Amino acid sequence: MEQVEKKTTRVVIADDHPVVRMGVRLMLEMGEGIELVGEAIDGAGAIELVAALQPDVILMDLRMPGIDGLEAIKRIRSACPQVGVLILTTYNEDDLMISGLRVGAQGYLLKDADMHMVIHAVRVAARGEMLVQPEIMARILSHAERGLSPPSATPRRQRHSTLTAREREVLAAVARGERSKEIAVRFGITERTVGACLTSVYSKLGVDSRAAAVAVALERGLLPRQE
Repeated sequence: MEQVEKKTTRVVIADDHPVVRMGVRLMLEMGEGIELVGEAIDGAGAIELVAALQPDVILMDLRMPGIDGLEAIKRIRSACPQVGVLILTTYNEDDLMISGLRVGAQGYLLKDADMHMVIHAVRVAARGEMLVQPEIMARILSHAERGLSPPSATPRRQRHSTLTAREREVLAAVARGERSKEIAVRFGITERTVGACLTSVYSKLGVDSRAAAVAVALERGLLPRQE
């Protein structure tokens, strides 16, 4: 029987700190089937590299000179929507984290993440799935709760009324990084029902992706605190 050749996951790094790029580069080299094909030191370089190389995944810093990470993500997602975007982040970028999800990032990777987490994140992003490390999600949920408008300005009941209880449950599972199959098993429903539920969520929140749905839900206080 003819063996099917495994696809190599091609990756670009965009970060203006040489030490960060070196560390990520060394970890990626340890991942089977992963190839680092380019490095950029700013947003403009990242956009050019993605256009020229068409990688599967780009690891993107948010704070870079010139065109920053958020603007670069917008342009990359517009021109090359098939490219997975993971944001390289630290613990003090809460507002940027939510904004990153809104513009199309699939998740976040802490700059001090270990090799196994880096390789896992790249593979998840290459499959088009969402990934947010639990410690990051807990932090941005807490940040979002602190930043919510007072109840008198935007009643919490009104915010929650936009989604059904099941839709909020499914979206919370998405925020934890669960796949449709896992969500279906968790709630005893079919994957088709999960898909229909997410389609309804997208329509109600005015978004077109899981990541953007999570971002809007965070801003509106629709997600429960992670345990």
